[in-house]
Amino acid sequence: MALSSMTGFARSHGASGPYAFEWELKSVNAKGFDFRMRLPPGWDDVELAARKRATEWLSRGTVYANLNIKRSGAASSIRVNEEVLATVVKIAGQLAARVDAVAPSIDGLLSIKGVIEVAEPEADEAEEQAARAAVASSFEAALTSLIDMRKREGATLGAILNERLDQIERLAAQAEQVPGRRPEAVRARLAEQIAVLVGAADR
Repeated sequence: MALSSMTGFARSHGASGPYAFEWELKSVNAKGFDFRMRLPPGWDDVELAARKRATEWLSRGTVYANLNIKRSGAASSIRVNEEVLATVVKIAGQLAARVDAVAPSIDGLLSIKGVIEVAEPEADEAEEQAARAAVASSFEAALTSLIDMRKREGATLGAILNERLDQIERLAAQAEQVPGRRPEAVRARLAEQIAVLVGAADR
């Protein structure tokens, strides 16, 4: 039976439309099988199919899967939250009437959390679905590479084990050839020891 190691590493990457992605898989020793994933926000639905495939193809080791995704060619939009800004200005005016303070600056107002909002661009549904299919396919490619690496490492370990077993077998055979281990030699030693014991008892 071919040996398979539980340790390994694999990476796969690709692109689909404006999306560029990369999978990193790492496997370490464990008594059973454990699969852990880290996914970017909004891509949680990738986990179910990936976990199912990993469970079908692997039975031992802890596997860490990390997905990185970048979307290019789509700039984020920035807008001022007028309601929050109005509230901040109102509060600043009330405080100015009560305490001697410098009026807030524009950059100070804009740096207050909630005044500036960054909106991600709307995703094209067809492009996103195509990207998700490509990400799933890329995961299978990374998983295949991981399994191949574990098999190669297992073959290396198997060769080392076979070499050690051959050495043990040779040493055992050499030990059997030692004159003192032959049956007649053992019987002679036993007879000699018995004679010594009998002689000691007769004294």
